[in-house]
Amino acid sequence: MTPPARLPLLFLDVDGPLIPFGASRPYPTFETGPEDPGARENPLLARINPQHGPRLTALPCELVWATTWMEDANTWVAPRIGLPPLPVVGLPGSSGADGAAGYEEEEEDLRNGLHWKTRTLVARAAGRPFVWVDDEITGIDRSWVTVHHPGPALLHRVEPRRGLRDSDYAVLDAWLRRRAVA
Repeated sequence: MTPPARLPLLFLDVDGPLIPFGASRPYPTFETGPEDPGARENPLLARINPQHGPRLTALPCELVWATTWMEDANTWVAPRIGLPPLPVVGLPGSSGADGAAGYEEEEEDLRNGLHWKTRTLVARAAGRPFVWVDDEITGIDRSWVTVHHPGPALLHRVEPRRGLRDSDYAVLDAWLRRRAVA
């Protein structure tokens, strides 16, 4: 019997998509309960809408953190929105980084305007379909992924002042459902 195909990956950033920032007006805040994990340590966590958790888990994908929060995303963010611990993509040059660029590649990427996550995410996907949700994606990243990733990929830029919205979830859901295997 042939094993079922794996679901597409969804690489998720925290700052911008889940924690909006940069707007001139105050942001709404959300309490998650009497213990409110991390609120005292990092007041920005209160900006995370707890509805992100159910909406993310409803998507037909394998969720992976792709954030400078690293394992702290599992410690502070995941419990606030009801997610289980997720795999974490390591930073370039760290022991957890798949396909980490060498010094020369990192310097070239910087000169060319390639985001520091791009090369690592493509290596981690290893040909699998993937979505990357971030507030720093540019056309340079999209072009690089088109050339270097053999599978389908959606690089979805989120406006950091707003964070993930209904319209973003609609785009993600539609793209993922076209690629998910029943």
